[in-house]
Amino acid sequence: MAAPDSRGKRSDRGWGDFLKVFGPALILTVAGFALAYVFVEPAPPRSFTIATGREDGAYHRYALSYRDILARDGITLNLKGSSGSLENLDLLSDPGSGVEAAFVQGGIAEPAGADDLRALASLYYEPLWIFARGATPPVRLPELTGLRLAIGAEGSGTRAVALQLLADNGLAEGAAELLPLGGMAAVEALAAGEVDAAFFVASATASFIARLLEAPGIAPVSLARAEAYARRYRHFSHLSLPEGVIDFADNLPSRDVELLAPAATLVARDDLHPALIVLLLQAAAEVHSEGGLFEEPGAFPSRQYLDLPLHETAQRYFDAGPPFLQRFLPFWAADLIDRLKILLLPLITLMIPLFRIVPPTYRWRIRSRIYRWYRELQAIDDALDEAAAADDAGRLRAELDRIEAEVKQVTVPLSYADALYHLR
Repeated sequence: MAAPDSRGKRSDRGWGDFLKVFGPALILTVAGFALAYVFVEPAPPRSFTIATGREDGAYHRYALSYRDILARDGITLNLKGSSGSLENLDLLSDPGSGVEAAFVQGGIAEPAGADDLRALASLYYEPLWIFARGATPPVRLPELTGLRLAIGAEGSGTRAVALQLLADNGLAEGAAELLPLGGMAAVEALAAGEVDAAFFVASATASFIARLLEAPGIAPVSLARAEAYARRYRHFSHLSLPEGVIDFADNLPSRDVELLAPAATLVARDDLHPALIVLLLQAAAEVHSEGGLFEEPGAFPSRQYLDLPLHETAQRYFDAGPPFLQRFLPFWAADLIDRLKILLLPLITLMIPLFRIVPPTYRWRIRSRIYRWYRELQAIDDALDEAAAADDAGRLRAELDRIEAEVKQVTVPLSYADALYHLR
């Protein structure tokens, strides 16, 4: 019968020693990682909602572009329509609305009443247009006294700005007839002669702006004190629309027009996931950085022209750009690595000291399996010097044989075999 193969047993014994020493260190490290994981920021949700405005407005059009851009990273952007910027702010302030971000016209947010809201960026200029009937339009707002004015629908940013400027010029309620008309309703009313002047906050490329510029009997108001308003209110910028810039062939506008312009801003709840904020800002850069009729390329998105405090994540974005890993890795991979970086703490505090302690401990455990026999050999050696009879020598020789038989059963890794054979 073949002799039993002891290699498997020896291998098992070697692994046993390894696990007895390295196992507790491994368990301790895993426990440290598990504890640190409690503090890892949760993964960003795969969908969130942004409040836009009317479906025929610029906010909705830009939100559609944002949605397509975020979809490339697996994020679903849900669009919620509204009557305008004021309603968007109300939706953002209501945690139960489900709205986490919104387009908001500059100049209408009240920082004291929006503690849970933060600005992410200004996106582009939104000029305030005032169109009036008559061959000679007014150049100062007090000249609108006693007229019928379309100042924007309830809840719109246009209405908020119009009321602010009219109040600054002494046109309190009763000094003019203020009608809640905005957008195309105000355009139709102005064309039909149902109102004398109308306020609009809209891009110069909006279709109804060109329509009003070429409409007979209707002219844009060029504000003589536009620079004064811009100095008074930091959310306003003074813009100049040169003659003919809209249409050279038809010379629209027919003269230079001085305008005031708040900036469209991107606002979010302060608890919106930082990774989603970065994605929104990257989408904004892709959509708005090329510039426009009033905006220089690269001027937007910007940290200027903001009513609300800038979100700290947006601050880091403007200071340093997108996170380093997102420049080279897909969004989900970069975000995962970024969130798990806190796990480096147990790696540093546990792994490095353990790797310094465990190898010597392992060496001591293996060598102790060999060195413990030297104590018995030393005792036999001392007894041999004192042995007086042959039977004492025989007893000690038998003791040596016993030790040798037991040593033959000792197994150690090959790197320690020299010590074992030296003992034998």
